[in-house]
Amino acid sequence: MNQRMNIQQLEPKGYEAMSGLERYIRSGSIPVSLLELIKIRSSQINGCAFCIDMHTKDARKYGETEQRIYALNGWRETPFFTAEERAALALTESVTLLADTHVPDDVYEEAARHFEPNLLAQIIMAIVTINAWNRIAVTTRMIPGTYNP
Repeated sequence: MNQRMNIQQLEPKGYEAMSGLERYIRSGSIPVSLLELIKIRSSQINGCAFCIDMHTKDARKYGETEQRIYALNGWRETPFFTAEERAALALTESVTLLADTHVPDDVYEEAARHFEPNLLAQIIMAIVTINAWNRIAVTTRMIPGTYNP
């Protein structure tokens, strides 16, 4: 597999705008462990190997366990995730699969039950941001394995 293009080099202003959004997400109140779970799960759904590689490495760096990373595809079937994480993961899946789900009220309401409005807004922004990164990486065929935390 070959990378199709390097958007960071071709459109540095656009890439910097995305990076600014990423900095905003990282400066917010989302616990880093939850943020990485959101990023991994969205990347799994989108089939973004580059981002899966990146965010599993970052999750490990921040103390996430191998067991939870491996079980993330089947989070509903495990006891490894808290009620808050489950609500965020359900929202992540629903927003990532927007054309299919249209984010049902019950999914949104469960997330709203667990997170105060500002934190919920940050979680939604994080989901939107990783989905944008996934689309860049998949479209340009960014090569997984090159990222070092």
